[in-house]
Amino acid sequence: MARGQQKIQSQQKAAKKNEQAKKQANHDGKAAAQQALHHKCTVCLAQMPDPKTYKQHFENKHPKSPLPEELVAA
Repeated sequence: MARGQQKIQSQQKAAKKNEQAKKQANHDGKAAAQQALHHKCTVCLAQMPDPKTYKQHFENKHPKSPLPEELVAA
C-alpha cells in the first residue's frame, strides 16, 4: 500500500487520467458542426452556416427558383 508522497502522486495521476478520458468521451465534432448550421435551403433542404453561403448556394444550385425572402434583404 502506498504512503505519503507516493499516494499523492498516484492520486494526481489517476485524476489526470480520468480527466483526459472524460474530455475524449465528451468530444463530439459532429454535434458541434451540426449546431453551427443555422440556415436551411428551401428547395433541397441543405444546411448552411451563414446567409452569405446560403445565397451563393441558392444562386449556383437553384438559378431558376426565386430567391427566398430572407436572402433578398441580405
